[in-house]
Amino acid sequence: MMNAGKIDDFARSIGKMIEASPAKDVEKNVKAMLQSGLTRLDMVPRNEFDVQVQLLARAREKLEALEVRVAQLEARLAEPSGSG
Repeated sequence: MMNAGKIDDFARSIGKMIEASPAKDVEKNVKAMLQSGLTRLDMVPRNEFDVQVQLLARAREKLEALEVRVAQLEARLAEPSGSG
């Protein structure tokens, strides 16, 4: 995944290659085109992805704890009662 720093570096390198040309705003235009293209790819920033990974891990832990609890309750229900 490309981050803003990589986009800047890429745009800057393209700008350096054509510094002698009359198109002085090429770096800005290339950067805008790249950002537009990445936006259409529907990508999320790394920090948002990391937050979602943490939330999923916590949800998974809670689910596992609930599964254990349900299994314990089912086992209790399956036990024959002492009064008969």
